[in-house]
Amino acid sequence: MLDQQRIDALRQEPVAAQKLFIDGKWQGGSGGALEVLSPIDGTVLTTIERATADDMTRAVAAARSAFDDGRWSRLAPAARKKVLHRLADLIEREALALSVLGVRDNGTEINMAFKAESGSAAGTFRYYAEAIDKVYGEIAPTDENILALVHREPVGVVGAIVPWNFPLMIGAWKIAPALAAGNSIVLKPAETASLSLLRLAELASEAGLPDGVFNVVTGKGSVVGEALALSMDVDVLAFTGSGATGRRLLEYAARSNLKRCYLELGGKSPNIVFADAPDLDKAANISASGIFRNSGQVCVAGSRLLVQRDIHDDFVAALAQRAEAFRVGDPLDLQSDIGAVNSLAQLEGDLEFVATAEKEGARRVTGGDRILEETGGYYMQPTILTGVGRRDTIAQEEVFGPVLAVIPFDTEEEAVAIANDSNFGLAGAVWTSDLSRAHRMVRCVKTGVIHVNTYGGADATVPLGGVRQSGNGHDKSLHALDKYIDLKTAWIQL
Repeated sequence: MLDQQRIDALRQEPVAAQKLFIDGKWQGGSGGALEVLSPIDGTVLTTIERATADDMTRAVAAARSAFDDGRWSRLAPAARKKVLHRLADLIEREALALSVLGVRDNGTEINMAFKAESGSAAGTFRYYAEAIDKVYGEIAPTDENILALVHREPVGVVGAIVPWNFPLMIGAWKIAPALAAGNSIVLKPAETASLSLLRLAELASEAGLPDGVFNVVTGKGSVVGEALALSMDVDVLAFTGSGATGRRLLEYAARSNLKRCYLELGGKSPNIVFADAPDLDKAANISASGIFRNSGQVCVAGSRLLVQRDIHDDFVAALAQRAEAFRVGDPLDLQSDIGAVNSLAQLEGDLEFVATAEKEGARRVTGGDRILEETGGYYMQPTILTGVGRRDTIAQEEVFGPVLAVIPFDTEEEAVAIANDSNFGLAGAVWTSDLSRAHRMVRCVKTGVIHVNTYGGADATVPLGGVRQSGNGHDKSLHALDKYIDLKTAWIQL
C-alpha cells in the first residue's frame, strides 16, 4: 500500500540540476539549461540540459561504438537477461521514489503513476528479459544439398523519442525489447518529463549495462530530436507522440539513411455503448475512468463516446455524476482521483477545444473550466460535451485532455460508420451482451486495439499499435521485438 507520509517526504527531496547521460557518464551539454516547471504548483523543480545537435552526435557515436565492439550486442542472450532482471529489481526497489519524481515532473496522480509507471516498467523489463533467450532462428525447407538458415540479429543503434504522459512506461516499451535484442539506444525524453528516465539510465548502469549502451539526451525536440532522426548512424527510430512530429520524423528518415521509423501517434478512440450492454453502471464507471484518469492524457483514451439513442440521456447523466465525483487536485495526495495537466500550454489548448466545440454547437454537460488556479498548478475539470456532430472539431481532433465528446447513434451500422469516420485508428471499445454483435464490431471497427465490455488494462502480452494515421509498428508483446531485429539469410551449398 502507498504511504502518504513517505510520499510527502519524497516530494520534499531536492532535485539536482540534471546532466546528459552519455557513454555511462553524466556529462554537461553545450546549449545551457531548461527550467523544469512542476505542474503541481507551477514552481521550478530543477533544470535539465538544453542539448545541441553536437551533443546528440556524441551520444549516437557512443552508442555506435558500444554496439560495434560487441560489449552488449554479442553477449549471450542469457547474460543480457540477467542484466535486465537486475534492472527490473532496481526499478522495484526504487518504485515509489521513481513514481513521486515522475509525478512532480508531469502531474499524473500518484495511484496511477505507481502502477502504470514504475510498476509497468519493471514488468516490461522482466517480460523481455524472459523472452529474449526463447527467440530462435529458422531452418528453411530446402533441397537436401542446401542448408538455409535465417538468423535474427540486432539492428544496431536505436533512437527512441518518448512523450511526457507516461515516460517510464512508454520508455520501457521501447528500451526493454531493444536492449533485450542486443541493440544500443539513444533516448530523447520529452522536455516536460525527463527526470524519471534520467534516473532509469543511472539504474541501468548500476544493473550492469555496459557504458554507451543506453544514453539519454534531453533538450528541445526541434533540435536534438531532429538531430537523432537525421543521424546517419541511427538504424531504427521509435517514436510515440503527435502526428505532426511523426510526419517530420518520417521525412528526416527519408532525408538521411532511410532508417526504419516506427510511430505510435494520436487517437480519437470510439467507446461504443449499446443499449444491451451487460451492466450500464459498470460501463459508465469504466468509461469515465477511460477518459478522465491522468486528466485525459492517455493515447488510447476513449475520447469519443458513442451511445445508442435509447439510453443516451440516462447514460450521459450517470456519466456526469461520476465525472463530478472525481476529486481533482494535488497528484501526490492519495485522496486525489485526477492530477494535473502536464503544462500550462496543454491546459490552455484543452480549454480552447472546449470553447471551439461550444461555438460549433456542442452543449457542456459538466466541467470545462480551469480550477485550483490559486495553487499555481494546472488543473481542469472533467468535461462532457453533448450535441457533438461526427465531423465537428472536437470529434475529429485529439485533445489529449479531460474532454469527452458524446455522439448518439441508432443502429449498429451507424455506430460503425461514426467510429470509422476518423483519421485515427488506435483504440476503441464496444459494450454489448450480443456475442455476435461483439465479434462483428471487433472486425468492423478500424483500430489497433478493441475492447469488449471494458476499457483499458491490456498487458504486455498483447501488441499496441495503430492503423491509419495512428501510426505503424507495435509496442508490447513479442511482436515488438520485430522492430529491433534484422533477419539475415545464410544460403549454404552442402
